[in-house]
Amino acid sequence: MDFGFIVQSLPLYGRAAQLTLTISVWAVGLSLLVGFLCSMVIYYRVRGLQFIIKIYIELSRNTPSLIQLFFLYYGLTQVELKLEAEPCAVAGLTFLGGSYMAEAFRSGLEAVGKSQIESGLSIGLSDAQLVRYVIFPQAFSVSMPALEANAIFLIKETSIVSAVALPDLMFVAKDLIGMYYSTAEALTLLVLFYLMILLPVSLLLSALERKVRYGQFGN
Repeated sequence: MDFGFIVQSLPLYGRAAQLTLTISVWAVGLSLLVGFLCSMVIYYRVRGLQFIIKIYIELSRNTPSLIQLFFLYYGLTQVELKLEAEPCAVAGLTFLGGSYMAEAFRSGLEAVGKSQIESGLSIGLSDAQLVRYVIFPQAFSVSMPALEANAIFLIKETSIVSAVALPDLMFVAKDLIGMYYSTAEALTLLVLFYLMILLPVSLLLSALERKVRYGQFGN
């Protein structure tokens, strides 16, 4: 193990980790938003949109994420729509993650008992108040484990963005291996930097899950 090479490579991995983290934050945040909106459309059976959302979910979940990214980056140029690499990476991961988040939210929404909804209506809550104070807190609590798993999955999926020449962690590792044949050192740093990103996120989300699952809403 060449520790001198490892030390010299740290700045490259640091910049790559920053890019990976930036893409991850945007992708997870937008995926949560897309997933929630899609789940609400399905839950309330919005005519017209419900069928479109179901097609999107099946298409997203049953096609490889790398193919989706290639389609956005290369395929859209055929209709004169060119996306820069970073926005394209965020869009591709959001397209993938939104479908998984939608299914996670949907399972939570369907877990809310009808008696809870009827109780909310009986005290005069509007539809918006019913979602905010009754449905969403309980659905979010039930969905939290799946949302946590999906968020970690999306962060790991950022490894595919190197395919569109973004200098993320995977790109840097492959580049160093190709130039210097320092496979062990490059892969060791790759693993360590992914752990530095994913381990704190996992611990934070686990703590949030415990708080949400056992918290007392309304207090």
